[in-house]
Amino acid sequence: MPEMPEVESLVRFLRPVCIGRTIARVDLVAFSALKTYDPPLTALAGLEIDGVERHGKFIDLSAQGLHLVFHLARAGWLRWKDEVSDKPPPRKGPLALRFRLDDGSGFELTEAGTQRKLAVYVTADPSTIPHVATLGPDPLSDAFDAAVFADLLQQAGRAQLKGVLRDQKIIAGIGNAYSDEILHVARLSPFKGANTLTDKERDRLFAAIKEELAGAIERAEGLAAKDLKGEKKAGLRVHGRKGETCPVCGDTIAEVSFHDSSLQYCPTCQTGGKKLADRRLSKLLK
Repeated sequence: MPEMPEVESLVRFLRPVCIGRTIARVDLVAFSALKTYDPPLTALAGLEIDGVERHGKFIDLSAQGLHLVFHLARAGWLRWKDEVSDKPPPRKGPLALRFRLDDGSGFELTEAGTQRKLAVYVTADPSTIPHVATLGPDPLSDAFDAAVFADLLQQAGRAQLKGVLRDQKIIAGIGNAYSDEILHVARLSPFKGANTLTDKERDRLFAAIKEELAGAIERAEGLAAKDLKGEKKAGLRVHGRKGETCPVCGDTIAEVSFHDSSLQYCPTCQTGGKKLADRRLSKLLK
């Protein structure tokens, strides 16, 4: 799933190649992806792009008062093309949307797998999109400081840190992968209660959020869109690395599986050597 560092990198990639260009056409292939109907997609044709921004994991292309906003969800991606076909797009396969500029370049939004959760919006005001309106603070903004973070943790109560970091209404942009990485760097259990942290633990977690996200963006600086996925995977130390060696202490990276996802952690670094219980059957046992 693309998370904030990849989405921010896509935004930085898109700005110089899109701003100042005119939208030639936008073709919708996966009709379930479009979540708005007024204005229609066709209203974008002929407008000049004047901005590319990010709201959490949402990408926002603005063009003379209208915004094309999209969320790549778990299996979506943006594929940039120097030459986009002007022929009608195929109606089968992973293609969800085709976006063409006046110089022939543009991008395609694709989504792998059978679940269709990629979302596209056309609006005059991105804040009217429900999931954008409820986003928490951006962790790399100047407004997100230690005091704000401490208040968020206190409000979260005994909610587990893993869930708090992934909750877009609390902090915008962090997902499953980077929450694992952040908790590993901060040396904290994913199941520790948010309001149970000591001052030192809270400071470590705050620093890890800032450093891990900024570091991922820095590593991706200058990369083409097609190379961002590979950079993300190469830069992860614990997420997706069950059974491998922890690069910090040498212990074996462990995993907790849920009914629809999993997390990875280092027992020595994060849980005092304790293995955490698998959660796949937790719903059945209630």
